Amino acid sequence: MIGALKIIWQFAGPEKKYINQSVILGFFFAVFHMFQVAAVYYVVLDLISGKQDMKTAWTASAILAASIIGRGVMNYFTQLKQTHAGYFMAGNKRIAIGDKMKSVPMGYFNDNNLGEITGVVTTVLSDVETTAPMVLVNILGGFINSIVFILMVFIFDWRIGYIVLFGIALYLLITSKMERKSREIVPKRQKSEARLVAAVLEQIRGMSVIKSFNLTGKGDQRVRDALEDNRKFNLDIEKLFTPYNIAQEITLHAFSVVIMAAAVVFYIQGAMGLADALMSIIISFMVFGQIESAGSGMAILRVASSSIEHANQTDGIPQMDKGGAIIIPESHDIDFSHVSFSYDKKEILHDISVRIPDKTTTAVIGPSGSGKTTMCSLIARFWDVQKGSIKIGGKDIRDYTLESLMDQISMVFQNVYLFADTIENNIKFGKPDASHDEVVRAAKKACCHEFIMKLPQKYDTVIGEGGNSLSGGEKQRISIARAMLKDAPIIIFDEATANVDPENEDRLQKAMEALTRNKTIIMIAHRLKTVRNADQILVLHDGSIVQRGNHEDLIRRKGYYSDFVLGRQQAAGWKLKAEE
Repeated sequence: MIGALKIIWQFAGPEKKYINQSVILGFFFAVFHMFQVAAVYYVVLDLISGKQDMKTAWTASAILAASIIGRGVMNYFTQLKQTHAGYFMAGNKRIAIGDKMKSVPMGYFNDNNLGEITGVVTTVLSDVETTAPMVLVNILGGFINSIVFILMVFIFDWRIGYIVLFGIALYLLITSKMERKSREIVPKRQKSEARLVAAVLEQIRGMSVIKSFNLTGKGDQRVRDALEDNRKFNLDIEKLFTPYNIAQEITLHAFSVVIMAAAVVFYIQGAMGLADALMSIIISFMVFGQIESAGSGMAILRVASSSIEHANQTDGIPQMDKGGAIIIPESHDIDFSHVSFSYDKKEILHDISVRIPDKTTTAVIGPSGSGKTTMCSLIARFWDVQKGSIKIGGKDIRDYTLESLMDQISMVFQNVYLFADTIENNIKFGKPDASHDEVVRAAKKACCHEFIMKLPQKYDTVIGEGGNSLSGGEKQRISIARAMLKDAPIIIFDEATANVDPENEDRLQKAMEALTRNKTIIMIAHRLKTVRNADQILVLHDGSIVQRGNHEDLIRRKGYYSDFVLGRQQAAGWKLKAEE
């Protein structure tokens, strides 16, 4: 139990002060609760004495009123402190996980199910948010208040005090056994919660595939298995807790009966006055209330601590070295020196050595799987090279901070991702402090101002997650506007015009030429008109550079590039033969 409490306490971080305040307020709540006992005892003494005057009634009423008001106020502020602690404990962890994701190698997302991370930041941390502060406050406050109550009972009558003490000891023994038993099954339940979230997300993302293959009702086996798994573990927890909960209830009620019986026996034997005997009977209904509150917290203590342990597993996510210096290079030439890189055991790039001079355009071509995108991604440190080095401006990119490195680079991907936000804010990802006029100028250069102005709220139109309310070409142009706004000295294009319609391609090509003037450009391209004007063309095959040069040089040689050009020319001249 102590270990589980320690886990919650350490996880609380800056929110410890709110938990402390909540515990203190909970103590005063118990003090006001004891006012009821005092009021009742005052009335009992008056009834036994036979006075029965209105002064006693008014005094008891005043004490009860103070108890009700005091408990109400203390409970109000206690709940506020608990809610604040729970919300920010979970919120701070979510932010920490989000920050960590920014420096995680992209290979991690290939090897691990994003549903697991999603499950942690949603279901698992929701459990922490709602249970951890409440458990900690209930247990700590319950124990403190129980100790105070026991001391009060001992002062009142030491014999009744010992009965209460034995009852609490037996209750805690049962609770401790329940908590130890829960260590085995609760972590499994938390993992099943995360797996369920992962399965549901996968089902939603793959719904188009399920429908296209007519697997509705059949292609959801993983979700059904995850639901069944989660149901089983939740039922197992209930089955585990139920016998112990019954034993706890029986123990407390049995000792309440013992207190009443003892009071009657002591009174009959003349060892206790009538007022004290009646008060002992009344106390038997109240004395175990605080420890019962602590026990209910202990019943879910393992759930809360297990949720925190599960969330803390994200601390072990591999991160790229976050060291380095803030570097602003004087030039932006890029040097690959004997670079090799593998995904798991599959080598993608092999001993790549090439120089990309500052303020030149380099086109990278090659068949699918040749390593083009990987080569560009290594420049941006989406992964770290395993052998060799990559330098920008003569400095190894690992010597840069990730922030200062990314300040030098803009990337335009073929598969564009837009956020569920306004058009303007999506473009502003390139420069968060940009003005509206700057956003509009970038949009006009990227040939997307015209279609934006036709949207219901123009630049304030909120687009769906992933940009699913826009066409592929529209998303592509917004991503190019984003890169234009950032205006970084190095620009990487991954088939930037692949989804742009022919009507806008020429205009966009001119805009891109303006964007790329006096910059270091690396472009992955398959269109001849894009490639032929490059200062340098790199032809990749099976992870190696097999040809290098400009268009005129390479076209005169037999090889992959000349085959590429011939294939493109044949494709451009291909027409359907009219029926005779």
